[in-house]
Parts: sequence; C-alpha cells; structure tokens
Amino acid sequence: MIVLQNTVLSDDLKDKFFVCNLEKCKGACCVEGDLGAPLDKEELPLLAEVYEHVKPYMSAEGVKAVTEQGLYVEDFEGDYSTPTIGDRECAYAIYDDNLTLKCAIEQAYLDGKISWKKPISCHLYPIRITKYDGFEALNYDRWEICNPACSFGQELGVPVYKFLREPLIRKFGEEWFNELDELVAKEALVK
Repeated sequence: MIVLQNTVLSDDLKDKFFVCNLEKCKGACCVEGDLGAPLDKEELPLLAEVYEHVKPYMSAEGVKAVTEQGLYVEDFEGDYSTPTIGDRECAYAIYDDNLTLKCAIEQAYLDGKISWKKPISCHLYPIRITKYDGFEALNYDRWEICNPACSFGQELGVPVYKFLREPLIRKFGEEWFNELDELVAKEALVK
C-alpha cells in the first residue's frame, strides 16, 4: 500500500502491468458491466455543457437513450453514471470501422470541439477510486475482458500507474504523480 497526500494506492498499481489493447478487446469496457460509466458529481454540469457538441458523434441509439434517460442516471445509492443502450453499452459509445467501441465525448475532444476529454472514471480505467472521509483509495480493477491489456503491459514492462500517467495527472496533478513515481523508485531500490 502506498500512502500519498490524501490518497491510498493499492500495490497492484505499481506491481501489475497494463496497456490497453483495443485490437483484442474491441472496447469491451464500454459495453460490459451493470451500469454506464461512473460520473463524479462535478462532471454532471460538464456533460450538460458539452452534450450538443458530442451529440453529432453519437449513434442514433445513443441519442435515443439520452433522450429517454437523461444525460446521466442516478442509482439508488445516489451515484451517477452514463445512460446505457438496452442495459448494455454506454450511450456515448460509438463503433469505429473495425467495430471497436470508442467514446463520442473523446472524439469531440480530439476534434477540438470541446475541452473535456471524457469522464475521469473512463480515463483512469482500470483504476477505480473509492472516496472515504479524508482520503481516496485507488485500486486496480481486475476484469477478465482486460486480460489482453495485462499481457500486453507485461510484454512491454509498463506498470498500471505508468500507463495511466496522463489521467492520474489530470485527477491529482503533476506534483502528485512525480511524488508517486519517486516513492515507487525508492521502494524498488530497497528491494
């Protein structure tokens, strides 16, 4: 376990390997699971702000899901997530020419239409964050659909936290990430 500022990180983030391999999984994380992508409460107004720019990228089924369910849904625990199409893929997921699921929000971002890349839960995956009083716990979410990413990461020697450098900096800042990198390096020297 790594304690860093107001976060507690599972050792898996430095000990396990991961590099997304979309050619193998075809974006299965956008379709598998019980709900859509988790959303932070602070992201709800961002989604409302960018929706009209994202909508042209979405599938007709995705637009229909948003029309029927709203930009996001709230579960019985008061948590928010993206709506889904028929309780399957995220309403904001789109298929590319290779039938790989990608994100309409991210595509609008990449095309310069919006400045918000995508929900942080998607950007950080396979890290899941649990919020507690006074700190956040970062854990590696093992999911068999990501086995190709684990194998690819192992092959390339890329630990989970290094693969997720950009979203970790987006969430916690560059100083936080550099401190994490230093802690991991110091621990490696001790071993």
